[in-house]
Amino acid sequence: MAIKAKHQRLVLLVIALVVLIGAGLLAAWALRNQASYFYVPAEITANPPESDRAVRLGGMVEKGSIKTEPDGVTIAFVVEDGKARVPVVFKGIVPSLFVEGSGVVAEGKMGADGTFVADNLLAKHDENYVPREMQNMTEAQAKQVVAETK
Repeated sequence: MAIKAKHQRLVLLVIALVVLIGAGLLAAWALRNQASYFYVPAEITANPPESDRAVRLGGMVEKGSIKTEPDGVTIAFVVEDGKARVPVVFKGIVPSLFVEGSGVVAEGKMGADGTFVADNLLAKHDENYVPREMQNMTEAQAKQVVAETK
């Protein structure tokens, strides 16, 4: 008993859809623990995540809050958003753009004591970024350098 060509195509289409849906579900299952949720200080203080969950904390580095520990590689600072403050501890090399009053995204986990323990820091610069070489130039000199590079 042979299957008609029309039915054979329908069976192949159903098999292809099942495989496609299965691949999507498998990918979603594999990535479920890789997703990193983004919080601002007001959100993370109001509804803290589980202590073993990797999250991102974004806000501004509070002025006067950066303290370097005696070991020379651990820093403590405060991230704020105007509504709440979250203490952060980071051990490692700090990005060169990381300064008080600048934007920062800290990747890590919330500690049981309410301190955010960061594994990685991403420093943001403002939209007025100027390369180090051009900081002391007048506007006319800067335009000339740009014109020469075209």
